[in-house]
Amino acid sequence: MKTDLHNSSKAAFVMNAACGTTGTGVTGEIIDRKGFHGVEFAVNYGAVTATAATITLSMLEGDTTGAMTTVASTDILGSLTEAGLAAGARTDGVGDKIAGQVGYKGRKRYVTLKEVPTATAGALVGITALLHTPEAGPVDHS
Repeated sequence: MKTDLHNSSKAAFVMNAACGTTGTGVTGEIIDRKGFHGVEFAVNYGAVTATAATITLSMLEGDTTGAMTTVASTDILGSLTEAGLAAGARTDGVGDKIAGQVGYKGRKRYVTLKEVPTATAGALVGITALLHTPEAGPVDHS
C-alpha cells in the first residue's frame, strides 16, 4: 500500500462555517470511521472581534449514531482546549483567523465535534475530519 498522506487518508465534512448559539452551540455531522483506525479534526476559525468570545469544543463518540457520548480524555490526541478558541486579543493569526486540530484514537465507529460559543458574535467555525490509517488502501476518493 502507498503510504503517502493522499493515499492513506480521506477528508470528510463535519461543519460549515457557522456560528453556534450562545451556550447551546452546534454539533457537527457524525463521521463514520468504518475502515479507518483514526480521525484528525481540523478546526478553522474566521474573523473574531469580541475579545471575550470563547469557543469550547467537545468530542462525541458512539457505536450507533443515536447514542453519542463524551469521549474519554485518553482517546483524544492533543487537546480540545488548545483546539478551541480562548478569550484574548484579536489579531490575524492570534485568536483571529486561526486553525486548530485535535485527534481521536478510540474504538467507537462514530465520532464528531461540537462547538459551543460564549458570545452570539463569536467566530465562524468550520470543521473537517481527516480519516487516516485505513484498514486497506489506497483510499478511494471518488
